[in-house]
Amino acid sequence: MNLNKIILVALIGCFVMTNNGCVQKRQAKAPVATKKKQMNTLHGVTWEDDYAWLKERGSANVLSYLKAENKYTDELTSDYRSLQKKLYDEIISKIKETDETVPEKDGDYYYYTRTVEGKEYSIYCRKKDNLENAEEVILDVNQMASGYDFYSVDLFEVSPNGKMLAFAVDTTGREEYSIYFKDLKSGKILKEQISNCYASMVWANDNKTVFYTVLDASLRPYRVFRHKLNSKNQDDLVYEENDAKYWMDLSRSKSGKYIFIDLSSTLTSEVLYLKADKPEDAFKMFASREHKVEYSVYHHKKEFFIVTNQNATNFKIMRTPELKTEKTNWSDFFPYDESVKIDYLDVFEKYVVVYERKNGNKEVRVVDLKTLNQHYLDFGEEVYTYSAGENNIFKSKDVRLTFSSPVTPKTVFDYNMETKSKVVLKEYEVPNYDKSLYEVKRLFATASDGEKIPLSVFYKKGLTLDGNNPVYLYGYGSYGLSMEPRFRPHAIPLLDRGVVYVIAHVRGGGEMGRTWYEDGKFLYKKNTFTDFIASAEYLIKEKYTSSEKLIASGGSAGGLLIGAVANMRPDLFKVMIANVPFVDIINTMLDASIPLTVMEYEEWGDPNEKKYFDYMLSYSPYDNIKAQDYPDMLVLAGLNDPRVQYWEPAKFVARLRANKTDNNILLLKTNMGAGHMGSSGRYQFYDDLAFEYAFMLKRIEQ
Repeated sequence: MNLNKIILVALIGCFVMTNNGCVQKRQAKAPVATKKKQMNTLHGVTWEDDYAWLKERGSANVLSYLKAENKYTDELTSDYRSLQKKLYDEIISKIKETDETVPEKDGDYYYYTRTVEGKEYSIYCRKKDNLENAEEVILDVNQMASGYDFYSVDLFEVSPNGKMLAFAVDTTGREEYSIYFKDLKSGKILKEQISNCYASMVWANDNKTVFYTVLDASLRPYRVFRHKLNSKNQDDLVYEENDAKYWMDLSRSKSGKYIFIDLSSTLTSEVLYLKADKPEDAFKMFASREHKVEYSVYHHKKEFFIVTNQNATNFKIMRTPELKTEKTNWSDFFPYDESVKIDYLDVFEKYVVVYERKNGNKEVRVVDLKTLNQHYLDFGEEVYTYSAGENNIFKSKDVRLTFSSPVTPKTVFDYNMETKSKVVLKEYEVPNYDKSLYEVKRLFATASDGEKIPLSVFYKKGLTLDGNNPVYLYGYGSYGLSMEPRFRPHAIPLLDRGVVYVIAHVRGGGEMGRTWYEDGKFLYKKNTFTDFIASAEYLIKEKYTSSEKLIASGGSAGGLLIGAVANMRPDLFKVMIANVPFVDIINTMLDASIPLTVMEYEEWGDPNEKKYFDYMLSYSPYDNIKAQDYPDMLVLAGLNDPRVQYWEPAKFVARLRANKTDNNILLLKTNMGAGHMGSSGRYQFYDDLAFEYAFMLKRIEQ
């Protein structure tokens, strides 16, 4: 055999000849999901669901298919790993791995968390009386998580006297929790535990009674129980919510006087309350539920403050005497302003802090309860966000806030409401970062109906508008949630590579007030998708990028956005990333046994009603896949996801493979040990993110 033949034989199986004679690496063969014919009929409409068998959780065939998809993804991205590793290292280099949060006072103690270089999880700590005293480690989650692929502590409630801790743990990502109790004096975890819970619990003032929520078959918290530590008696059922549209949570007033059961659907809310000193009493109704009326309650001395949308689209603040809580007794705290969306309050002894939105920006208003004088904080930047601290001290004159912007790292400060002065407590260090090298601006795209769509745009200075810049366009647009323009240290490696990072604040979100949300839900949901398309077209028109350099990304309901836009305008994008995407909307919303389905009727509509069925079917990503070219796509799922079941992205990819007419890459990657939020460990989370970044950067090079 001559040398040329030896070389040729060695290349067989590694390379193939393309039509133009060029040699390229042979791609692994994509898994093909079996079609099992299934036809569904409703409202006189028949549609197919040939991949419904993928719902058979735990079956050998399903697991085999998901593993085959993961193997295929690994094979096709094997040459991305060096870039993934480099991106991961760069992300980690922008994070101070050993760090701690700013301590917050509650009772006699200052509480904070620490992270340690090389360790995945936080360490919960406290110091008594002052910060010079010795540290007490309450929970080291790194030790607790040993042996688990997934471990999340999502509840941390210390008893009023500071002697006992209740904490909730999820070890699957399924958001089914067990509550444990730790004696903080002895350091021992008690034998008693509570299972099948949600991460919601409050202490009564006797320091031994707790109220907690349990889950129904659809993983909805629907019952509240009373539990007494060290008691052999069976826990008492104190409330049960039988309307499947309602979610249940527990909270405690800052004054420490009341415990609340907070019930909410997408459109309606209701509150029950109980004196924390009298845990054996029955909960009382604050104000009975009224369809499409929402309210939340804050206690202050002998009255309650209420934030409500009763006769106020963008919400207003009202007040009522402590003993007269029905709506007929509510009165306006100050006049309603349609241009301001009230989000929530912090109520102190002498002040009310109002967290609100105006013209797309988050504002903080401070109201003096004695004089009713009010003023706003000045954050000093055009595009920014903030979050409120715990602010546990009712008598405090300081309000704790954390500020950031796309180019400004987190800064924690106390604002003195009396002197109007600010004390910076911590500027979170970002190693190897120079803020002066980056720029942020607010732009506006014009939607098809003339609405102006805000865009938060950030990039490295020196950008040339020649259409050759990669753009990472992120969108969500559901539930009235706002995608905040906060600092993202993991975005810096993208910016340094010339990527322009853009958040499209599309309708369905809450950035521009309640009407902005209402105009992107129910029979107006397509506004979310056309807003995103208009944003992409604007960025191309203004030469920020081109369709060959444009990346679209979204997760969960944002994955619905990506799936819908992929069907509507695949030509606009080079790469699309759909993270745990809600894409099988008709089949899911017709199955009331799936977690959250019934609650979602007030977001998307109930498909059992023809008008909603017809509209939802017209945009459902799974049902609108057709024979056309699609961009390179990466679809991510979590096997234990209770919010978007793993089979939705799996079915979406299976049908895409069977219908698309291009040779572009389509990958499904399922995290077999996590849920909706992805990996629980911080290093694994960043490694997963580096994989996404490597995929999109490699594809825009093609």
